[in-house]
Amino acid sequence: MITRRDTLLRLADGNRTLLPDRAVALLERMPGLGFTTDQVAAAREGWVLAKALVPEGFDDYLTHVEHALQDPRFVALSKRAAESAAWEPDDPRIAELATALADHYLASPAQLKIVTGLQARTEAATRYELIAHHGEEQAPAAARLTALVETKLRAAGVHIPRPDSH
Repeated sequence: MITRRDTLLRLADGNRTLLPDRAVALLERMPGLGFTTDQVAAAREGWVLAKALVPEGFDDYLTHVEHALQDPRFVALSKRAAESAAWEPDDPRIAELATALADHYLASPAQLKIVTGLQARTEAATRYELIAHHGEEQAPAAARLTALVETKLRAAGVHIPRPDSH
């Protein structure tokens, strides 16, 4: 009876149905770090996609995110990246933010694994692209930011699949 009740409660909570408890706990922590409801929802969507496409790497990914959320600089850059989705695609702040993000990732190898960890376990560049670029059709500025960060990371020797490498 208790098991069935726990299962029903889990099914009633959409997050808990699709994501492990660790991911739900991180999502619940994000508003306290200053992330908006929309930013948390976007993270949730990306995590559901990542878990579905690369389930074998998702626990490691969550570990990297848990550690990164303890870094105020990472949190500030992540919030700014989320805010940038509302900017115009040609806003000069996007290039500045891309440089700051790439520099931060390059200076923080553990946090760089947030970008590279899932794709390292992904056989096809297509799956990486689906995860890294989800939702960009609604946010051209986010697409530009992601492309610039990836270009800067590639220039530094980080393996990031290219859109044309299917």
